[in-house]
Amino acid sequence: MAGRSLSQWDCTELARQVTADELVDAISPQTIRRILAHHKLKPWRHHMWLTPKHPRDAEFYKRVNDVIDWYTRPLAEDEIVLSVDEKTSLQPRPRVHPTKPAQPGNQPALVEHEYARVGALQLFAAFDTRTGVVYGQCAERKRQAEFITFLTHVEQQVAPATRIIHIVCDNLPMHSGKQVQAWLKDHPRFQFHFTPVHCSWMNQVEQWFSILQRKRFRIADFASKADLRAKIEQFIEQWNEHAHPFNWSTKSVAKVMADVELKRAA
Repeated sequence: MAGRSLSQWDCTELARQVTADELVDAISPQTIRRILAHHKLKPWRHHMWLTPKHPRDAEFYKRVNDVIDWYTRPLAEDEIVLSVDEKTSLQPRPRVHPTKPAQPGNQPALVEHEYARVGALQLFAAFDTRTGVVYGQCAERKRQAEFITFLTHVEQQVAPATRIIHIVCDNLPMHSGKQVQAWLKDHPRFQFHFTPVHCSWMNQVEQWFSILQRKRFRIADFASKADLRAKIEQFIEQWNEHAHPFNWSTKSVAKVMADVELKRAA
């Protein structure tokens, strides 16, 4: 950046630079901000993006459309579509001193900065795309064995009258390894549908994970892994009392894909 050791420009640094380059005798950060606003520029903002390793070809769009079809088409009475993924490395982080609740007089809750490390849990979750009901299970590790245990849990929870359980998930080897394939041969109710590579946004359970993160993990303060597990299970139970699906449509996805292609071409 013009020989400067900066990750991003701000108005103060820009004012110093244009003055040092003798483009103007003097200029204030406020004037720089007005100029940038006029040209609709915000150099202090950034977004992460990923250059796809796999081509956005006909096969890619076919898989996108296949997943959207499972999300949006009418289902038979004996089938459901579950969006499945894992939320990993959930740490209890018990605080060295107890968290203090908010007090009158605009006093916010006080959370001790220091915490203890007592391990972590992995949350396996399945989001019913038509009802919003969530099936969840915590595990110590994230391997095919734990994934199979979770699938067994889902099978036990889903009524026998449901003949087909469609699973939408990503392409992790854990979801398609030899152990999982062997398990699926003995459990014909399950049919897997994989999202395209680097399309985690197409997995509806990720939307639910964001709600979980915001409502339950904004402040991480759990006494132990057992306490953390119990609180996650309680959250899922209370969510299911008022569960709701997310409003996905073929049109909304088409808009997202068009925006992705526009940004990629820029």
